[in-house]
Amino acid sequence: MRDEVMIIAVASGKGGTGKTTVAVSLALSLSNVQVLDCDVEEPNSHIFINPVNEVIKPAYTQVPTVNYDLCDFCGKCAAACEYNALVVVPQKKVMVFPELCHGCGLCAMVCPQDAISENPREIGVIKTGKSSNGNVDLVYGVLNIGEIMATPLIDQVKAELNPEKTVIIDVPPGTACPVIAAVQGSDYCVLVTEPTPFGLYDLNLAIEVLRVLKIPFGVVINKAGIGDRKVYEYCKREGIPILLEIPHDRRIARCYSEGVPFVKEMPEWKERFAGIIDKIDT
Repeated sequence: MRDEVMIIAVASGKGGTGKTTVAVSLALSLSNVQVLDCDVEEPNSHIFINPVNEVIKPAYTQVPTVNYDLCDFCGKCAAACEYNALVVVPQKKVMVFPELCHGCGLCAMVCPQDAISENPREIGVIKTGKSSNGNVDLVYGVLNIGEIMATPLIDQVKAELNPEKTVIIDVPPGTACPVIAAVQGSDYCVLVTEPTPFGLYDLNLAIEVLRVLKIPFGVVINKAGIGDRKVYEYCKREGIPILLEIPHDRRIARCYSEGVPFVKEMPEWKERFAGIIDKIDT
């Protein structure tokens, strides 16, 4: 087994493939591990890790505030904003849409009158804790209801990364901006899929993203035994390593429904998950 620590993202092109199951099982099968649950809109790694002594802190992003005593309504702030978070209207008013703001600070930088300042706005919380045996550190974000941008909170969860531990990142499902924010900087990505036509389609989308990002990857096939062989054929054709197969097993499904990591009930699987590390080629 490798001795060096790594950052391993666990992702999937679609929800419901077993991504969190794989991320948690991998973490519980290794030592000196930190889990970052970046699926901040619906985090659930904590259900299986059941952390103790949780510490909760608010997470903020910066949004602009306009000083109308200085503003001359030139419109340069609105023109510079790629996200249309500011609009200068004829009635001598600057409308700010905090939900669209990415907190980049460009509007304040381009304002010739120094009329824009930035102020914090709470977007969610970050929770940290440890598994009951102390072997796994967990960090996860919870986005406030109604927030439309997960990326700023994902960045703040990743800021808690411990470079002295093997880091497992539970990535949001799909292939949109939150996924890119979560996987960037990873040494390797484990893609979880199902052997079905839908699984293959979404796997292909996720692989295209990782190839653009130049992050090496392999595949874990969950619910093996259902569907067809097209995922296997695709991986063979593309030279993609299959790191592990998890069978479509009633016992595993029952553990999941009860919030219990199946590697605890079926300890022989710990060695199989730990073996993924030996198959990773970066």
